[in-house]
Amino acid sequence: MTKHRTGHNWSNYEPFQPAYGLRHRHFQTIFPALFRRQARPVIEIERFELHDNDFVECYWHHSPPEDRKASQKPIVILFHGLAGSFESPYIKGMMNTLKKAGFSSVLMHFRGCSGTMNRLPRSYHSGDTADAKAWIESLQQRYPRSPLFAIGFSLGGNMLLKLLGEWGHSSPLCAAVSVSAPLQLDICARRMNQGFSRFYQYILLKALKHNLLRKYKKHDMKSLIGIDEKQVRQLKTFWAFDDIYTGPIHGFSSAADYYQQSSSKQYLQAITTQTLIIHALDDPFMSPEIIPGQDAIPANVQLEIHACGGHLGFISGHFLKPQYWLENRISQYFKTFLIS
Repeated sequence: MTKHRTGHNWSNYEPFQPAYGLRHRHFQTIFPALFRRQARPVIEIERFELHDNDFVECYWHHSPPEDRKASQKPIVILFHGLAGSFESPYIKGMMNTLKKAGFSSVLMHFRGCSGTMNRLPRSYHSGDTADAKAWIESLQQRYPRSPLFAIGFSLGGNMLLKLLGEWGHSSPLCAAVSVSAPLQLDICARRMNQGFSRFYQYILLKALKHNLLRKYKKHDMKSLIGIDEKQVRQLKTFWAFDDIYTGPIHGFSSAADYYQQSSSKQYLQAITTQTLIIHALDDPFMSPEIIPGQDAIPANVQLEIHACGGHLGFISGHFLKPQYWLENRISQYFKTFLIS
């Protein structure tokens, strides 16, 4: 079952059907991380310096020709999810698919996510649009004739939708796609502390705490956030982590304040870019109540709701021969904007 909420439908595509044997939400979510085998994209690494003397590392695959001013090769900018990176299966798979479809692609790692620790005590968060805005606008200047597209996965999807809303009519993107985005962060934080979803919270929080503990070796983090390394290790939930670190270090008064200001759901009505939002009702990272109502979606935003697909899953075919439907769906969507 697929439901659409939009005034438009731009392309024909094969509807998502979950793989035989992999229909369950947790199978859809976990299978790619454990069993997906694929070619590793050949990359070129660019360090992009930011206004506050920090940096992000951007991984190019199938980069545009050297003559930047003349190049018309379409470029897709990717934004990964929480604790994600180039090593995430969905990133490598998307890059491989985009190359076959004739696109250049570049992953902008969020601060500290490429494996190289960023310089400042701060990190990144779901509503942190400034770095992505600076990176995309730099590409617009460097490749003035290249059509620009963007994909955000999970946390990156929330960030991208918020950025599109902030940009409004100033967006330099031809089109964008957001997948499995936590559109309402407080609801998602509570959902991740229930049932089997606590397993995902444990895994992701372990990575977040590891990166924060590394910062104690370089910065006086105890004076900045008020707790020592032992207390960091004792944090058990996203809400607690965001209340003590993510919120305050990025200028919010609390986790609740951070969630309220950074949730993209309130920005959807301001989006003017052609945008596709893909979401599964059985996503274990969130609940269906985050899905916006019809009045919150402008005609240029297509909300595609699937009965199943898990979180960043959308695996079709058969569990012995899985097909990653999401990647073809996105590349086909972008191709419709290149047809003259």
